[in-house]
Amino acid sequence: MESVQPMSLANTPSGAVDFQRGLNGLDWDRALEKQPESGIFHQSVWIQVLKDTYGFEPLRICGSSFEGGPIPSFALMEVNSPITGRRGVALPFTDECPPLCADKAAFSPLFSEALAHGRSRGWKYIESRGGCALADNASPSTSFFGHSLDLTIGEKKLFESTDASVRRAVRKAESSGLTLSTSQTIEDVRIFYGLLCKTRKRHGLPVQPFRFFANIHRHLLDQGKGHTTLAYAGSVPVAGAMFLHHQRQALYKFGASDETFQRLRGNNLVMWNAIRWHSANGYTNLDFGRTSLTNEGLRAFKLSWGTRERRIDYFRYNLGLSRFVTVADGAAGWHNQIFARLPVSLSRLAGALLYKHVG
Repeated sequence: MESVQPMSLANTPSGAVDFQRGLNGLDWDRALEKQPESGIFHQSVWIQVLKDTYGFEPLRICGSSFEGGPIPSFALMEVNSPITGRRGVALPFTDECPPLCADKAAFSPLFSEALAHGRSRGWKYIESRGGCALADNASPSTSFFGHSLDLTIGEKKLFESTDASVRRAVRKAESSGLTLSTSQTIEDVRIFYGLLCKTRKRHGLPVQPFRFFANIHRHLLDQGKGHTTLAYAGSVPVAGAMFLHHQRQALYKFGASDETFQRLRGNNLVMWNAIRWHSANGYTNLDFGRTSLTNEGLRAFKLSWGTRERRIDYFRYNLGLSRFVTVADGAAGWHNQIFARLPVSLSRLAGALLYKHVG
């Protein structure tokens, strides 16, 4: 159920606004070169994954730079569904992708252009996943926790900064005979996907279609922008994770495991190996992605690695009501019980049918 807040846009400063529809990867990424706050989700490779998987239409609204400085930018995708309607989202299936603007004054003309385009296209709303402070008079529509780990302090301090329970779990995993495999192959992506299917069922969530992960492999992993790490007990995969890379920043995007082997602490070994690897290879930060405010278990897991916690605030503007609105975090609810009971085959079918409508 949405609640509404009044809207007041800041005065639009003079200067051209450039509206770009479609995706030219080279031009798109060139505009981000002077944006130190840009991340993997702003890049054309991630947007191409979403476009190829779900058919969402990308668009970018850019402002004018000052004396050759960073170009203010607001990247969105149009989600067009006969079931859930048409809207602009920045960006679907993305943890955090705020507008790249220095302040409200720089964002105001971009948002005004987005509103005009959205009305011409019949959008229900515009949602930005991050950047709430840039939208004048907007309160968060939904909030999450974000966690990040400074990798520059060195392996010894990184291990010492973890909780004692984590250190015990890592040592247990190391002594249990688990082996690790880190790669960028589609074969390992398939193995990871098998673990993810089990994990999503356990959490009562439908599974994303495999083509989503195949496109992540094609556009990112196969281009050296990430990898999967798998833990094995003998020849059996027991845990895994997928990491994405942008410059010296790393992102823990997906994690999965086989609960049957939970006692071996494969998840802890995979994460510690990733921290060591990224630190040794010059990465400065590992982002652990978003966490629902109500998911205390996942929050505790991420905090146990010595991460720094922050708040990620989304905002949503309802074009029909001409108001900013708040929405409930739909991660938990009655649907979890239904999907937890479905066999994996039906969960995969449901995911293939549903995800393109809920982006």
